[in-house]
Amino acid sequence: MLCPRLHHFLDDAHVPYTALEHPRTVTAEETAHVTQIGNRHFAKTVMLKVDDRLAMMVMPAAYRVDLIRLSRALGGAAVDLADETEFRNAFPDCELGAMPPFGHLYGMPVYVDARLAQEPDIAFNAGSHTDVVRMPYAEFERLAQPELLWLAHVM
Repeated sequence: MLCPRLHHFLDDAHVPYTALEHPRTVTAEETAHVTQIGNRHFAKTVMLKVDDRLAMMVMPAAYRVDLIRLSRALGGAAVDLADETEFRNAFPDCELGAMPPFGHLYGMPVYVDARLAQEPDIAFNAGSHTDVVRMPYAEFERLAQPELLWLAHVM
């Protein structure tokens, strides 16, 4: 089941989306495989600390964030991966590690690897390790208002 905050947000925005249930997975790569979306098209959300504030980086599951390039793109900000203990309480309606990529719903900025913007659709965890949302990328961008950056590289 979609996390309530995301469900209400998408419904209130009247955007087309599809909710998909799948067997429990832990990693974005597993989710991409089990949903047959593919790890270059499934978006994973990586939690970061940017100058000690939480932020989201959204990128294809097949990629990993380049913290040095991200720091440079953000004008030299201090960028680190956030530890689960640092963001656990930021998403009270989501399972740990399954938060949807709408940072403004949780008071944080969102950075998106621009490779995702080239796709017609985006698919992402919907607050649990058994639910995915798929929607037009243009609608995601309109709602999330992310900063687009070329930052990730293939794992």
